[in-house]
Amino acid sequence: MKISTFSLTILLTLTVCFSFGQIPIDIAESTLKVSAFGEEIFYYGFAEGDQLIFNFEEVNGKELKELEITELPSSSKFMDYKTKKVENKILNIAKTGIYKFRFANSALTGRICKFKIQRIPANETTKKFNTNVYWKDVFDTTYTMEQERCLVKADTIISNLTDQVAKVHSIGNANGNKTSFNFTLPENTIAWSYYIGVNQAGKQVFENAAKELSKSLSPLLLRMPEYGPMAALALGGVSYLSQIQSGEDIDFYIVDNNNVNLFLTNQSFNYIKKGKVENDYSKMASPLNGMYNMCLLNDNAVLGVDVLVKITAIIVNKQWGSRQVQKMHIASRQEAYLKN
Repeated sequence: MKISTFSLTILLTLTVCFSFGQIPIDIAESTLKVSAFGEEIFYYGFAEGDQLIFNFEEVNGKELKELEITELPSSSKFMDYKTKKVENKILNIAKTGIYKFRFANSALTGRICKFKIQRIPANETTKKFNTNVYWKDVFDTTYTMEQERCLVKADTIISNLTDQVAKVHSIGNANGNKTSFNFTLPENTIAWSYYIGVNQAGKQVFENAAKELSKSLSPLLLRMPEYGPMAALALGGVSYLSQIQSGEDIDFYIVDNNNVNLFLTNQSFNYIKKGKVENDYSKMASPLNGMYNMCLLNDNAVLGVDVLVKITAIIVNKQWGSRQVQKMHIASRQEAYLKN
């Protein structure tokens, strides 16, 4: 019967151990392939007083770049370079711990390796020592001081962009039945609102809303003369504005500068918002900057109308600074442990 060199080595180990009355306990015996430019790692636990017996052989007689046994966390106990074989390497275990067995290959082809790991206990107490290694997640917390951008102050401005009465002639008028005017939304506008009211009825609705709002304002808002139904509407508050149920109406379109001439020359155009109303009002969340146009069209054949148009923007100018803040960083890692 032919006996391989690796098997013979193991046999000799057993013979030596038995001759001294010591019975080795097998921990691991395996054949593995270490891929090109790869490595394989195994972990096993040993008890204080153990003798660790290690045997290794590259099956095809080729060299393995590195073979290392390390006591965790980082104490290297044995290392061999460009090795083909290790016979009966014995390590004395000074204290209970976990050992890492690393097989590293730097060649262009894989390496077929056999290894066997045994332990000889110091006494009967540690004979049944559990050599399995377990893993748990550990979270490390660190703190750093960092610069953080912070708001120093914010100034809120109510800007009345348009407050006018526009005359819009009838279809039969020689001056035409269309008119338009532009308005610019300032930088840092966060919202804006518009009100459109036709003739005296539309004007009266706004005046009534202003009176009702003034009765309900807090002392703080009373000190802001520019706060009225338009500002309340833009800020999402109660504006007291209401819809007219009957009367003369007007077609309105809110358009950008690229479309105002198309509107005036009866061509197809795009709009941001439109309506056919006796009066209308709304909060606008977009757009929030740039120049736009309010376009009005009267489809009455003989009667012109007066259209009250109000546009108000809410502008928030923020002043930014920086401050030192403590930042917490949590990193997770796996930690090996034994169950004994």
